[in-house]
Amino acid sequence: MVLELDGREVEITNPDRVVFPRTGHTKGDLIAYYQAVAEGALRGVADRPVILKRYVDSVEDAPFFQKRAPAKRPGWVEVARFAYPSGRTADEVVVRDLAHLLWTVNLGCVDLNPHPVRAADLEHPDELRIDLDPVPGVGWEQIVRVALHARDVLEEHGLTAWPKTSGSRGFHIYARIEARWTFREVRRAAEAVAREVERRAPEIATSHWWKEEREGVFVDYNQNARDRTVASAYSVRPTGRVSTPLAWGEVERCRPDAFTIGTVPGRLAENGDPWAPMDGTAGTLDALLDLAEKQGPRPKAPKAAKADKSEKAEKTGESGGRRRSVKPLIEIARAETEDEARAGFERWKARHPDVARLLRPADVLVDSMRGRSSTWTRIRVNLQHVPEAERPPQEPLEVDYDPWRGR
Repeated sequence: MVLELDGREVEITNPDRVVFPRTGHTKGDLIAYYQAVAEGALRGVADRPVILKRYVDSVEDAPFFQKRAPAKRPGWVEVARFAYPSGRTADEVVVRDLAHLLWTVNLGCVDLNPHPVRAADLEHPDELRIDLDPVPGVGWEQIVRVALHARDVLEEHGLTAWPKTSGSRGFHIYARIEARWTFREVRRAAEAVAREVERRAPEIATSHWWKEEREGVFVDYNQNARDRTVASAYSVRPTGRVSTPLAWGEVERCRPDAFTIGTVPGRLAENGDPWAPMDGTAGTLDALLDLAEKQGPRPKAPKAAKADKSEKAEKTGESGGRRRSVKPLIEIARAETEDEARAGFERWKARHPDVARLLRPADVLVDSMRGRSSTWTRIRVNLQHVPEAERPPQEPLEVDYDPWRGR
């Protein structure tokens, strides 16, 4: 089918293809959803370069990430050349209007992943992003408590905090800022927020970067790094839930599973967008950067003393010059898909049942790792709750996928 949008024709291919097998929603349903929430969705992505996170068939399959705009594209699709820390650049799609947005959705993009910069100034972000990432076993109430602390820190330092569900297990808080600080400075300001939240609520919040050292809710400041993107407001996630903007008055009583592709259009039509005033609230980072200066640098983690070229080093990544974990970690699997990695973990548990019984939810570290154009999954186990004499050694990996093979 062909849609007439913004004076342009947008072809929608295979509108009847089922994108969400568990609910039966099709690509046509997804297109209709984004048409219904266009005002709010465009507020989150308009004039920004986006990374295309594409699902070939359905959300049950692993997506692949495409930074560069397709070579074959309509002449009206705009791009901007974004520079990455590696020194490489990519001509990325810039979403200007609903036609651009639906054109990306037709490519297989379920959620929208914009950079925190506008195409007119790619070096200076205009928003600060805080991603609250709970460790396994942490409940929604604790996430909300941490969110309220983060709001207080931002507002006490001169910024307006805007909350939204992530569409997954976590929670997002944004703040519009004047576009005059570098990515490095914005990340430093966000880290100051994370460290201050941890100082105020150390029993429920952490700013520790290394996953095995976290307890509670990780206040993730690194989403402000140059190469990171976050699912934008009103993005549909692979779960079928929607990353939904909220008013602070509804945060404590809300339940994230209530915001779905089926319910959010009605909510927006009835109540309007809580983030509608957002663009008029750009603030300064001066106070947060002053806070960062007062906090001082973090203590440095110990390093491996000497390069280790053994098979174990290749399996665990613990080669010379890298950080040495202070926790007793072993790696279980590196797999192309999460299902494969978890199947390997089940085999490991079957071999070590007494150890498996001692593990707590947060001791199982499941990492979604970024490869060349897709993600892969790593599973590690923190043996901190296993008596030292009973800890199994590092063994050959249950699944040993190399995402860089052939590069």
